[in-house]
Amino acid sequence: MGTEVLRGRWRTSGRALLRVIVVWMVSTLTMLLLAGVLPDFQLQSPGDDSITRTAYTAAWGAGAFGLLSALVWPLLVRALLLVPALVLGLLVFFLNGSLLLLALRLIPYGGGVTDPQNAVVVAAVMSAVASATSTALAVGDDSAYRRRLSRLADRRRRRDGAYAGQGSHPGTVFVQLDGVGHRVLLDAIADGLVPHLAGWLGEDATHRLTPWRTDWSSQTGASQLGILHGSNHDVPAFRWYEKDTGRIIVSNRPASAAELQRRAIERTGDGGLLTLDGASRGNLFSGGADQLALVLSIAARRGRANRSRSGYFAYFSDPANAVRTAVSFAAEVCREIAQSTRARLRKVRPRVSRGGLYPLIRAFATVVERDVVVVAVMGDMLAGRTAIYADLVGYDEVAHHSGPHSHDAAQVLKRLDRSIGLIAEVADHAPRPYRIVVLSDHGQSVGETFEGLYGLTLKDLVRAGCGLPVSRRAERTRSGAEARFAARHAVRSALHRPVHQGADEPEENAAPDSEPVVLASGNLGLVSFPGVPGRMSLEQIDRRHPALLRTLAGHPGIGFLLVRSEARGSVVLAAGGVEIALADLGDDGPLAGMGPGAADAVRRTDGFPHVADIMVNSSYDPETGQVHAFEEQIGSHGGLGGEQSRAFLLSPLVLSPPVADSEELVGAERVHEVLGRWLREGVGPQVPLGPAVVRLPQQADAGMPDAGMPDAARDDELNSA
Repeated sequence: MGTEVLRGRWRTSGRALLRVIVVWMVSTLTMLLLAGVLPDFQLQSPGDDSITRTAYTAAWGAGAFGLLSALVWPLLVRALLLVPALVLGLLVFFLNGSLLLLALRLIPYGGGVTDPQNAVVVAAVMSAVASATSTALAVGDDSAYRRRLSRLADRRRRRDGAYAGQGSHPGTVFVQLDGVGHRVLLDAIADGLVPHLAGWLGEDATHRLTPWRTDWSSQTGASQLGILHGSNHDVPAFRWYEKDTGRIIVSNRPASAAELQRRAIERTGDGGLLTLDGASRGNLFSGGADQLALVLSIAARRGRANRSRSGYFAYFSDPANAVRTAVSFAAEVCREIAQSTRARLRKVRPRVSRGGLYPLIRAFATVVERDVVVVAVMGDMLAGRTAIYADLVGYDEVAHHSGPHSHDAAQVLKRLDRSIGLIAEVADHAPRPYRIVVLSDHGQSVGETFEGLYGLTLKDLVRAGCGLPVSRRAERTRSGAEARFAARHAVRSALHRPVHQGADEPEENAAPDSEPVVLASGNLGLVSFPGVPGRMSLEQIDRRHPALLRTLAGHPGIGFLLVRSEARGSVVLAAGGVEIALADLGDDGPLAGMGPGAADAVRRTDGFPHVADIMVNSSYDPETGQVHAFEEQIGSHGGLGGEQSRAFLLSPLVLSPPVADSEELVGAERVHEVLGRWLREGVGPQVPLGPAVVRLPQQADAGMPDAGMPDAARDDELNSA
């Protein structure tokens, strides 16, 4: 037995040495080729310009560069951990070029000559080639990859006895596929796009698939706040106006996200789902985790207590990662330009503009953020963390502009499935067993935009209904002309005096600051009048703007309105003069086809302190499943209607069912309860941390311990083994 073990070790060492030699040879050839192609990059060998001597010089340079990359590079990246991720990604190339210049100087005779610009190019190409060669050599040797993961896990167990004692208690990884609806997932499984997820639901199923219904505000801000912090109370939309503060809250702005997280913690008295040994990666909110990367709610004000760069270090400590990401980033930009051009030439409808910065935004979401988040999650698992929650946003970003069932979005979903496969493979080598839960925060509904279909925006329509100036383009549309005529006619009838046909001033009885604030969240619109304190009533709106509600409710692109009546309480208005008291509202009538529980969702939102004066939901066609977003999105979410309100929860069978077979899982807050129950099943009862000890941005400078900084020893393991 001892002889066999010794032989196995020799074989392993021999294969490793062979890989090093092959990579060195390929790097040497690459350097020779670059020296021949780039005029300003020369390999000099004084007194002997023979091919042999030049090749010998290239071998020295390639070897020195490889050695410096392995030894010095991780130290350089660690020194720059407090640099923002985007800046660090750019610095990677310049630092890599500097290492090449140093490597050329280390050649014992002669050396290479190049300028800094060429050094960056040469270093990037050599890193990419070396990485590709190593990957190619490992393709047929899965055991090498598994051995590396096993070494990392064993090293962690030996070094940290705490995890050895927890080995029998499984950790949990929650992977959020942003915007992937229940039906989209089923279609992807049927089409073979997501083999890893499909395998979990196959003949030897390890997971169960459960749909869940979102709140009226079917968007990440509301859903993820509810899932991670247990409350999305008073989140009426993705963006809304607050009269008491005069602020517009936008869920994906750092300051707004921090405020929403503070309010949720204050309401629940619970730090969040991840307060005990948790990690939050790529999310809007922290969930109470200590370990954070790409978390928006802590981005507004970062301190040593809440800034973590472990994900960045694990990724950028290998210069080849930066090169791979840069190449993939460029490829994704080109892919988007090609796909948008093809859609435009084929006159695909519905279609929105995809120019400007969008190709770069798409590439960041589908490549950079995905890579950093996935590597961070893998590091968390090898570190043995108890609860990890990560958001992969690539599909949602592409589906907004290409459509949720488009080929473009399907290919992104296919690549996300590969990422989940990587995470699942790492779980086999982690220091504790892991249960992987995959879920979404909402779906998306498809449809022509409101502006694309009717030629004017919701803001144009509201202003026209108020008799306020609108753009000439909106004036020329049928909807705009009808709205302005209705406004003039209503004012004339209300005031019993003529109105100047050419005037664009607001009504004389309106306050100077009564111009409405009109905001859009997918196919949900919000209209607020800042000049009127509190929630404006139906009667007040009719007195100030007699045609507005009738104009909105009667428009074919609008499904229903929610307003408060002084006489009847809150009411729902729709076309044909329909007015239904909210207490009597059912899932038929104006809400027909919008799904079970739609009326309850509207009633819940009506009770929020910051609900808008007028809540506007677009029309919905149950036959086609189409809604009409008030934003430039052909795949949208944020309101009621279609697939946007139906998300999914894919959970291991070893966990208790989310709900009984006869029940439906409704609302993000209920999902939080389910996930919390599963965590307790894994590690026993947990005591929630109170808000006083939760690390919020406002507390970052209050002298709290440095628990948010990366674990240096862990990161060394990830990149040195």
